[in-house]
Amino acid sequence: MQPQTVPSHRTRLIRVGIPVALTLVFLLMTGVIDGGEGVSPGQLFSQPLYLLANALPGLLLAGLLLVLTRRVWLSFGLAFLSQGLIYGINALKVRQLSTPLMPADFRMVGQLRKGGWHLLASYLPASPLPYLIMAAAVVAVVIAWRKEPTLFPRRTHGKRLLAGTALALTLGSLLGGMPAWARVYDGETLWMEPWSATSTAQHSGLVSSLLMFHLHYSQQRRKADPAAALQLIGDSGQALRERMQLPPDENNTGAPDIVVVQSESFFDPRILKGYEDSDLTPNLRRLATQGASGALHVPTFGGGTIRTEFEVLTGLSLRYFDDLQFPYLQMNSKVVPGLVRTLRTHGYETVAIHGNNAAFWNRNTAFKAIGFDRFVSEPAFPHGAAMDGQFMADSAMTDEIMSQLKDAGPPQFLFAISIEAHGPYDVAPADAAARDAIPVPAGLSDSDALELKNYLYHMQHADQELGRLAELLAQRDRPTLLLFYGDHLPALGGAYETLGFVDGKDMLSQSGTWLLVDPRNGARATQESLASWMLPGRLLERAGIHDDAYFALTQVLAPQLAALTRAPGAEPNIEDANEKRTDDAMASVALLRMKGKLDRLFPVADGGTRGLAGETRPDASVNAGARQ
Repeated sequence: MQPQTVPSHRTRLIRVGIPVALTLVFLLMTGVIDGGEGVSPGQLFSQPLYLLANALPGLLLAGLLLVLTRRVWLSFGLAFLSQGLIYGINALKVRQLSTPLMPADFRMVGQLRKGGWHLLASYLPASPLPYLIMAAAVVAVVIAWRKEPTLFPRRTHGKRLLAGTALALTLGSLLGGMPAWARVYDGETLWMEPWSATSTAQHSGLVSSLLMFHLHYSQQRRKADPAAALQLIGDSGQALRERMQLPPDENNTGAPDIVVVQSESFFDPRILKGYEDSDLTPNLRRLATQGASGALHVPTFGGGTIRTEFEVLTGLSLRYFDDLQFPYLQMNSKVVPGLVRTLRTHGYETVAIHGNNAAFWNRNTAFKAIGFDRFVSEPAFPHGAAMDGQFMADSAMTDEIMSQLKDAGPPQFLFAISIEAHGPYDVAPADAAARDAIPVPAGLSDSDALELKNYLYHMQHADQELGRLAELLAQRDRPTLLLFYGDHLPALGGAYETLGFVDGKDMLSQSGTWLLVDPRNGARATQESLASWMLPGRLLERAGIHDDAYFALTQVLAPQLAALTRAPGAEPNIEDANEKRTDDAMASVALLRMKGKLDRLFPVADGGTRGLAGETRPDASVNAGARQ
C-alpha cells in the first residue's frame, strides 16, 4: 500500500481558495444574467442576502457536483449552465407572455410527451446563436470532464459522503418546499409582492421569486368556512329564490342545443389605442345587437388557456384556489361539479371539440372528471382539415361543430376550443398578402407591427367564423344557443406598451369579450361585465335551467365580484370592506362546491334543500378522437 501523501499548505489553500473564488464569481454572474435591479452585482455590499438567496440553489448544486466529480470548474460550469437554461426559458416566456416563470410552469415538462412539443417548440428562437452557445457549452463540459484534474483525492475517509449527503438533503429540502425555508424566502427577508411575479423577480431575482411563490402556494391554501358560506347564502336568499324562479324564455320551445366557442386569444381591438374606430369585428358587433354581450374578466393573460376554460366549465373562480395554477394538471377529483354535469342531469349529450392533441393540457383526463361524454380531438377531424399558420383553421372547427350537431335525439352541448389564433405571432399565415394589407398604427417597431398584423389576420378569421356559425345555426330546425368568448388577450406586449389602451390601464388589467345569442330569434341587446366563472350561470339561465342554486348565486353576486377576476400579476383591486367579506365568503362557497359539500347549505323555494346537480350520474367514457 502506498503511503498517503499529506497535502501541503499551498495545496490546501488551492482546494479552499478556488471554490471560494468561484462561489463569488457565480454569485455575481447570476446577478448579471438575472438582470433584476435587486440582485445586480452592484448590490453586493448593500444587500448581499438578495444575491446569495437568488444564487443559493445553483451554489448548492455546484457543491454537490464538486463532491461527486471532484472537478471544480466542471461542477460550477454545469451548475451555471443549468441555471442559465432556466433563465433562457424565462426570457422566452417574458418575450411571448410578458410574465416571468412561475412554479406551476414546470408542470409543462410533462406535456412534452403528450403532444405539447409541437406547440411549445414554436416559441423557440429562430436565430442559430442560442443553439451555438449551448453546443459550445456542452463541448466545454465534455473537455472539462476529460481534461480537468481533480481537486482532491477519491478517498477522504467519509468526508465526501458526509458533505454530499448534507448538500443533497439541503438542496432537496429547498426545492421540495420544506416550510423552514419560508423564513428565508419570504416578503420580510426579501422583496415579495404576491400579486406580481414580475415585480418580485425584478427585486429579488428570478430564482428567489420561483422559490417564494413555490413556498407560498405550497404552504398557504384557503380553508372553507361553512359558517361564512351559509351567511352569504342566507343574505342572498330572496334574490337567489327569484333567480331560480325566473320564467322560461318565450323563444324556448324545449331544451335548446347549446354551442360554446372558446376563441383563442380573441379580443375586440377597439380597446387598443389607434383602433378605437376600427371595424375589425363586424360579426361580433352585429350579433351583439341581437343578444347579451359585454366585457369578460379572465384569470390569465397571453397564455394559460385552461385557466379560463376551467372557470367556464366549472363556474369556479381560480382566485379561490391558490394551489390550482394549471387546474387540469393539478386536479385530483374524479368528479368535478359544473356546467357539463348540470346539463347532463337535464338530458344533454355533452361533447368537447378541439383541433389539437387530446392529451395536451391533460384535457383527455380532465374532461372525464368534468363530465363530457365525448372528446373529439385532432385525429378525428377530416383528413386534410384546413390549416392556417401553425395550427388548424377556425373554419375547420366550424365545419366540425356542424357535423357533430344532430337533428334528432337528446339536446346537445358542444364545447369547441379554437386554436388558429394561438401564438407565437411571428409565423407567416396562409395568405401573406391579406396579412400585409392590415393597417397598423405608426410608431411600432417592424417586429411588433408584424406580430400585430399576424394576430389581427387570425382574429378576423375568428370573427368571420363566428358570423358563419351563427348563420348556419339559424338555419337549423332545432333551437340553438351560441355562447362565444375569448380566453385571454394575446401576448403582444411590445404593441401594447407602444400603443397603450383606451382606458389607460395596463395590459394585465384589460378585459376580453363575451356574446350570448339565439341565432334564430334575436333579442333585445343587453350589456354586462362578467367574469369567466359567471358565464355558465348566465348560459343556464338563458337555456331555461334554473335549478342549480350555485350557478344562480353566481348571477346574484355578479355585479359585486365580476371585476375582481384579473390576470396573475395585476394589482389587487379590493378596497371596500363589505366587498372583501363577500369575496371571502364566496371563496368558502367555491371550496365547498369543489368538495361536494355545498348542496346541504342551499335553500330552495319550497323550503327544502337542493342536491348538487350532476353528481349522481355515472361517468360516460370520454374517447379522445371519437367520432359519430
